[in-house]
Amino acid sequence: MTTLAISCALMQHGIAQEKTPEKYAAHNKGKFFINWGGNREAYSKSDIRFWGNGYDFTLNNVRAHDKPKGMHVDYIDPLRMTIPQTNLRIGYYFTDKYNISIGVDHMKYVMTQNQVAEMTGSISGHSPYNGQYQNHPMVLTEEFLKFEHTDGLNYINTELTRMDDVTHFLGWDIDKIQLNTVLGAGVGLLYPKTNTTLMGLERHDQFHVAGYGADIKTGLNVTFFKHYFIQTEIKGGYINMPDIRTTFSEDDHASQHFNFVQWNLVVGGIFRV
Repeated sequence: MTTLAISCALMQHGIAQEKTPEKYAAHNKGKFFINWGGNREAYSKSDIRFWGNGYDFTLNNVRAHDKPKGMHVDYIDPLRMTIPQTNLRIGYYFTDKYNISIGVDHMKYVMTQNQVAEMTGSISGHSPYNGQYQNHPMVLTEEFLKFEHTDGLNYINTELTRMDDVTHFLGWDIDKIQLNTVLGAGVGLLYPKTNTTLMGLERHDQFHVAGYGADIKTGLNVTFFKHYFIQTEIKGGYINMPDIRTTFSEDDHASQHFNFVQWNLVVGGIFRV
């Protein structure tokens, strides 16, 4: 009789366990996600070389900044979404913790106007700037040089990211609210549309593959009701652009490399097809 009671209890316990549904957020393998949001950037100083018909010179330690839009309806206006600094990413979880994604970091890079930079090189046939220069202090007026990647500094990249659920430290129901840490790295191409006015020459004003970049990132992800999330990230990286188009002439180019720090705030959805 005792044995029968124990068997019945075990069967009831097994049935109870079978009836307990597994949390949707407990496993990510096989899920897709998409996110969209905004960013801010800071850039290191860089040496920028310009060369072409009748000139070859380098500006040293040039400062630049981003071009924030602030809180604006353009972030959600389908016809104007590319005007602010934005991030778009689509990815797939191939394990519970790891995902692979492709995205576009639409950054903006604006050379600080009217700064003084040391200039080395030569210019001929572009009066009044003709001459030989050796560490010459040059005021970067708009008449001499306007240099921006504002449509934009487009970093098209692939990232591998690890997500770790840390909700158990807080005791929350993960299908209602889940907290994840974010750690990732990526590589990609730079596809800027550079706005350059150099010594009065006609600008190029077309998209062009100019170089490559690499990045690492960390952040926090908060997922609500299994399918919706807000994610904050800080990303650091390196950009090298050896082939920047500057003017209408195919002989005119520029090159530069620099480091960047990017702060992102994105919203998105995660789902299983």
